[in-house]
Amino acid sequence: MDLHKHSPAQDAAPGPLTPSRSELRASDADRDRVADMLREALAEGRLTAEEHAERVEGVLAAKTVGELDVFVRDLPAAHAGPTAAAAPVPPRPAPGTIPAAPDENMVAVFSSAVRKGRWRASRRIHAYAVFGNVEIDLSEAIFEYRHVMIKAVSVFGNVEVRVPENVSLRGTGGGVLGNFEVHTLDSPEADAPVVYVDGWAVLGNVEARPKRGRLVADILDRVQRRVDKGVRRHLER
Repeated sequence: MDLHKHSPAQDAAPGPLTPSRSELRASDADRDRVADMLREALAEGRLTAEEHAERVEGVLAAKTVGELDVFVRDLPAAHAGPTAAAAPVPPRPAPGTIPAAPDENMVAVFSSAVRKGRWRASRRIHAYAVFGNVEIDLSEAIFEYRHVMIKAVSVFGNVEVRVPENVSLRGTGGGVLGNFEVHTLDSPEADAPVVYVDGWAVLGNVEARPKRGRLVADILDRVQRRVDKGVRRHLER
């Protein structure tokens, strides 16, 4: 006869461990939230252009919430409010409407590589022009991601980036006997995509600027919906 009695808690198998917040997988909304903090820090002079570009690249590659926190732990915005819960994942397009796209590589060695028309911009685009020409035209692109990072390297070549006039455009880089030029844009719309161009031009050219007359249509749609909503509220009063 067994005189030792076991409680149900002792007999029960150990339950699954609950991961800490820092171990949670980061969503695209989490990355966008941190990237917005970095953009504000750049505008306030808390970060240099080089520091900003380096941190944004790290944010886009981060896998967990803890990895994201590292990039803003020294900024006041990260401690301004509660951040215990990860931001919800924003809705995605219906399956099959826009095919999934990984990071995109565009390489032109004694040749040319062109991306233009109606295409979905990846979160990260790598452009390498060696005695060649790379053209990245985002003027009609579908911006599924709010932040797009373009890494451009030109060696005796040319990399041209064109964006719609109603997005924000940022850049940091340099030239070694070459030209690196980014025409900075500040969109008045808070929901506008932000395109970052980072890289080097070695005896070559890297240029990013807006394409005149081109606008991201879905931004205009969101603005119009907000205006219509405000008009309806005013009429209901």
